[in-house]
Amino acid sequence: QLVESGGGVVQSGESLRLSCVVSELSTAVKTIGWFRQAPGKDREAVSCVVFSSGETYYGDSVKGRFSVSRDSAKRTAYLQMNNLKVEDTGIYYCTVGNVPSPGYTCYKGGNYWGEGTQVTVSA
Repeated sequence: QLVESGGGVVQSGESLRLSCVVSELSTAVKTIGWFRQAPGKDREAVSCVVFSSGETYYGDSVKGRFSVSRDSAKRTAYLQMNNLKVEDTGIYYCTVGNVPSPGYTCYKGGNYWGEGTQVTVSA
């Protein structure tokens, strides 16, 4: 089970930090990822990170503004979002995959998904 938190309503230029707790982190879980979906748009990969190595992947639209991290002891991944823009608005989902590759997980998506947390950025 994945539980996201940390969403909210902020103004353009502000920051938010999302958290994703993985309730049962088995050895099969290798990579955790963040995706988002805006109204009327396809789901988009935001960032992914390999639990063991910390290797990361970022979508082009968030590079330099977002940072992904993980705390294996807490079974938690974080998405620090800085300099938020109106176009960052959407529902942010957490996913976990069993392939130790951030690029693969961000391309294919993971095996399990959370229910999402809403992020709204106003101008």
